[in-house]
Amino acid sequence: MEQQFPKNLIVGPGPHIANTESIPAIMWTVVISLVPALIAGFINFGWYAMLIVFVSIASAIATEAVIQKARKVEVTIYDGSAVVTGLLLAFVLPPNVPIYVPIIGSMFAIGIAKHAFGGLGMNIWNPALAARAFLLAAYSSLIVMPKWPILNKIYSGSILSSVDAITMATPCAILKTAPFAFFDHYSLWELFIGHIPGSIGETSALALLAGAIYLIAKKIIRWQLPFFYILTVMIMVALLPFHNVNGDLIGFWQVSYWIDPVLILEKSLAHAFAGGLILGAFFMATDMVTSPLTKSGQIIFGIGCGVLVAIIRLYGGYPEGVCYSILIMNTFVWLIDRATSASTI
Repeated sequence: MEQQFPKNLIVGPGPHIANTESIPAIMWTVVISLVPALIAGFINFGWYAMLIVFVSIASAIATEAVIQKARKVEVTIYDGSAVVTGLLLAFVLPPNVPIYVPIIGSMFAIGIAKHAFGGLGMNIWNPALAARAFLLAAYSSLIVMPKWPILNKIYSGSILSSVDAITMATPCAILKTAPFAFFDHYSLWELFIGHIPGSIGETSALALLAGAIYLIAKKIIRWQLPFFYILTVMIMVALLPFHNVNGDLIGFWQVSYWIDPVLILEKSLAHAFAGGLILGAFFMATDMVTSPLTKSGQIIFGIGCGVLVAIIRLYGGYPEGVCYSILIMNTFVWLIDRATSASTI
């Protein structure tokens, strides 16, 4: 039976929040789902990384309260939305950035990316990713480093000289410059469990997938968007040509490319587990405010994100493209919703 709405019902322009759960219930469920990745970040990077997380969350909450007071609207710091933004921002930061970085990032995320558009439910872009993009422009040397710390003993700006702390190139950096030599540095198992360098909350695919399954089971997110996002990346990196360390163009049309199809599959899986793809696909691209309302729209959104990630990772100036892929597709959500409005929500 078709649902009936009052004739005088006026629906304003998007974005909209589309979920029958209350906002606090949704937000705190997301926070719970991120706990496994938070624990993995602590195991991998130690107490300083947890300080970054705390400062990022506290700054987001404080900024939310100040702006809502200034706007003379209800202060909603207990609904969990600022906590989610601060937590996700910390998750996409390196584990040894100076403490002012998450403070500035959280202020930008809440003050500019969220409240400049009217507050929760009105923002066009994911606030945490918008803040990361801003920080990358403002503090690129702190956000993108040639070698990243791993394990505990992490301190801002330096790493203790200890067998417990080493620096290595990130998996995405190696996949970009020497994809078929990748497994000389990392194994798929290391990528899966998260014993690799990277941002605080992105390293453990296992922990992130555990949280993602919880969100899907609680019907907070749908599986279609992240599935097609990740699948598209895997297919694209397998088929698109790339330059090897000698500068030679290697492509699927060459017989030598298919000598070891298992290695091609492993390379695709490495791209799936490396960088922020799992984190972005399940916890950021699925943001109910900045993603399409319909199932078909979410599939289109996921495929678009996947294509952009593959292009940026293979040919762009940075080894990672998850942040910009989601922000770019956020911009077209209104168009995707309009084109797929006849689909089942």
